[in-house]
Amino acid sequence: MKIAIAGGTGFVGKKLTDFLLDKGNEVIILSRKKKESSSPNVRYVEWMSDGAAPEKELNGIDAFINLAGKSINDRWTDEAKKQIVESRVKTTREIFRIINSMSIKPEVLINASAVGIYGTSKEETFTEEARPSGSDFLAETVKLWEQEAAKIAELGVRTVFTRFGIILGEAGALPSIVLPYKIFAGGTVGSGTQWISWIHINDVVTLIHFLICKKSIEGPVNATSPNPVQMKDFGKTVASVLHRPHWIPAPSFALKLALGEMSVLVLEGQRVIPKVALENDFKFSHPVLEEALTDILKTT
Repeated sequence: MKIAIAGGTGFVGKKLTDFLLDKGNEVIILSRKKKESSSPNVRYVEWMSDGAAPEKELNGIDAFINLAGKSINDRWTDEAKKQIVESRVKTTREIFRIINSMSIKPEVLINASAVGIYGTSKEETFTEEARPSGSDFLAETVKLWEQEAAKIAELGVRTVFTRFGIILGEAGALPSIVLPYKIFAGGTVGSGTQWISWIHINDVVTLIHFLICKKSIEGPVNATSPNPVQMKDFGKTVASVLHRPHWIPAPSFALKLALGEMSVLVLEGQRVIPKVALENDFKFSHPVLEEALTDILKTT
């Protein structure tokens, strides 16, 4: 297959590119700057800059994957929040323009999304059938993102919203979570009862590939492990895998002072189940947290 990726140079994008190449696919990475590739099966195509016309180089693509957007792991100042929203909306609108201009359109768009769309809760369990009811900044951002991507479905392109949980790997959120434990200062964050819906990076990339190939799936798909855990258990598992104590708590008020509005990412959460993936017999390679963390942390 020939597959285009927006956001292909980020944490998930790099892992996904390597996986797709190993499967014998050709990958086209949309980049703001023209780059040379060291692989004959990877091309970089300029986009989102003056004079760029990426559609001219995307003829014959089978799938389009949109992972583009500013990281949410920076302090949420007014300017940062504006950039977080605009980076997702503008890139998705550009993908709509590109696909709309193509005489032969890709079969599928896999558009990144997030479980934050459901809002936060300590009691509810969310599957893809749940109504997106969140009203905080992250939930509203994801709603806008999916609304833009849904317009591409109107062009006759099968569209999938991969609602990511916390992606565990050597980059992303995990290094920051693990660091206190490595210096013997780890402990429960906040109340400890908030849910963490997580997924191993390897399962992210294999799920995306699965969704490209599984032509009967469209709409929202929760990209999370089938075994979410509460924060206190997440921390205890990190401590166990690293052979470190779990003893110094990080109180909610301190995190709110340190992180501001962004503290919602660690102090609140949602229990999310990947019903669509399970019903379609997707096989998670790392469904249990202890095994997933052992696999990741043995190399860090």
